[in-house]
Amino acid sequence: MSRNFYILAASLGFFALLSAGMSLIPSSFQPGLPANGQLWRTLFLLIMVCALVSAFIGVMSHLFEQVDRRSEESRMAARRKRRGSRG
Repeated sequence: MSRNFYILAASLGFFALLSAGMSLIPSSFQPGLPANGQLWRTLFLLIMVCALVSAFIGVMSHLFEQVDRRSEESRMAARRKRRGSRG
């Protein structure tokens, strides 16, 4: 599940960098597109914040998956140890 958030964060990061680059291009090279550099910078910030939030959610879900897996392994090891001491 966390891999999906990592892919989303990478995609959003790419588009954020693309919009940051668009703010540096003169308006004569952008026919039909918003020529205001401030608009592109604002879009860059919004998309970058979304990418960072997505990456954070991916890291946290990966962390909780790992904790869940390790607690399950320790529970199974304790169960095997108890069964081994009985017989």
